[in-house]
Amino acid sequence: MRVEDAVIIGAGPAGIAAAIQLKRYGVAPRVFEKDSVGGLLKNANFVENYPGFPGGIRGSDLVRLIQEQAERLSLRIQRDRVVELTREDRLFKVQTDRGDVYYARVVVVASGTQPVPFADVDIPTDLSAKVFYEVFPICNVASKTVAIIGAGDAAFDYALNLARNNDVLILNRSDKIKALPLLVERATACSRIRYQEDARLTSLVSGPNGRMSLVWTNTGAEHETDVDYLIFAVGRQPLLDFLAAGVDSTASENENLYFCGDVKNARFRQTAIAAGDGIRAAMSIYGKLKERSG
Repeated sequence: MRVEDAVIIGAGPAGIAAAIQLKRYGVAPRVFEKDSVGGLLKNANFVENYPGFPGGIRGSDLVRLIQEQAERLSLRIQRDRVVELTREDRLFKVQTDRGDVYYARVVVVASGTQPVPFADVDIPTDLSAKVFYEVFPICNVASKTVAIIGAGDAAFDYALNLARNNDVLILNRSDKIKALPLLVERATACSRIRYQEDARLTSLVSGPNGRMSLVWTNTGAEHETDVDYLIFAVGRQPLLDFLAAGVDSTASENENLYFCGDVKNARFRQTAIAAGDGIRAAMSIYGKLKERSG
């Protein structure tokens, strides 16, 4: 049985930062990533609060730089999804969707978040290919009309991303906006973004020319809007469905289990914070590994 010194679940900013720092210490962690390096950064229109980029940087460009750094350092990143994390004696047992099993002395959980499902309406099967929870799959479309349900940072950031080449309708289910004022200001100034508050989506139906029609109400009146795509940006929750019974998501670092980045940061989900979490975890892990070998 081969035992890894450290396993990292997730290759977003937190997981990659932890892996980079461990590599600097001479520790080669095994990183599991079910999707792609960079995490939710691929959805970001513009990152303006990450040090070192005076003019800000597109999320996709920052992802590219992270990928280049990971490749330059030859980080071991496996495109496998972890389906179960359990404890076995003093080790962690990691099982992937391929059925492979790995053991580790220390585990960093940097798995990020997953979308909160939109439960207000049923999504017809024939329209499901036009409905998304992230902007990345359609960020390169042009001359389309896209509706976004939500009123937080993600909703307005997605709208600004898409409005470069498309028309966007933001439907807010209440009259309260939760987004950063700067994002709201930019969206308001963009002629291709339309915002509607107190808008309740009631159904989705097939529309003309392969489009879909959103049926929604506002102050008692019913409206129908034809769109090409629909994005739900109604919140996110920690992605921890792989934790087996007995593996506590509130475990302390003394148990050789570290939770880093968005998976634990609630409303403090920021790239710089996630990267700091990963570096801090790696420094702590190295100290423990050094004590064990000393």
